[in-house]
Amino acid sequence: MRAELDADVLLAGVAAEVPPMGLEDVPELMSRVDSKYIVTAATMARLAAELGDRFAVLKIGERRQFRYTSTYFDTPDLLTFHQHRQDRRRRFKLRTRTYLDGGGSWLELKLSGARGSTDKHRIPYDDAPARTLTREALDFVQDTLLSELRLIAPDLLVPVLATDYKRVTLIDRSGAARLTCDTGLLCHDGQRSAPARRDLVLLESKSADGKAMVDKVLRGLGVRPVSVSKYCLAVAALRELRANRWRPVLQCYLMPQPTASSCRPGVRGRAGTLKQVGVGSRLAIGG
Repeated sequence: MRAELDADVLLAGVAAEVPPMGLEDVPELMSRVDSKYIVTAATMARLAAELGDRFAVLKIGERRQFRYTSTYFDTPDLLTFHQHRQDRRRRFKLRTRTYLDGGGSWLELKLSGARGSTDKHRIPYDDAPARTLTREALDFVQDTLLSELRLIAPDLLVPVLATDYKRVTLIDRSGAARLTCDTGLLCHDGQRSAPARRDLVLLESKSADGKAMVDKVLRGLGVRPVSVSKYCLAVAALRELRANRWRPVLQCYLMPQPTASSCRPGVRGRAGTLKQVGVGSRLAIGG
């Protein structure tokens, strides 16, 4: 049986070969359209070859691959999880994010509006514990939700779980678009943990209009977007909650031992990628 490529090792190699770009030169994309994909390490290598020198890699100091840890907050009854599962048009997600290899800590509020775009608002959070919401943080959440989405903030927000992973960020040198490439995802809540498969890469294409060059290249490789949220996947996996819209991804990406009926390795896309097939949008991962 052929051994699978380690996605983390593959991304480190890709990052080493791409021209670097400093953080000060990366254009802001606080308001954007996101498209997410899951691909094998082999397909990631093909994508990198297709992109060539049209993309640069984010470099801070001597590093091109960075460790992230995020703590997500929700109500005790998981309001934001259920709103996302129900595809509510106006919803939010709240987290603290720490850039372990430089970049500090931030409190980040991601807003989804009626037009399908994502807006991210954040404030520095270096002086507060990652699992705590300060008075300033609560005021920030309340004011932002009210002014941007006309939503009243929940009375109580508590830490629910954390995610750890490594990221390589590729930047389109010709315009305001970027591609984040995440590997080694681990979701945990202090009692349980759920790792992602090591041979897969979670990609997120971010651009002002959702029509970035990388999306066209991925379509050419036979890769289609998937509906995925790290937080929602983690909640569904760790708490074994109903999550029909994410079940195909859960079974093939996050759960350590996917069942044979839900993941069918013999079914392949053009590029051997994770592909939607059959009734119920079941997913299959080819080599």
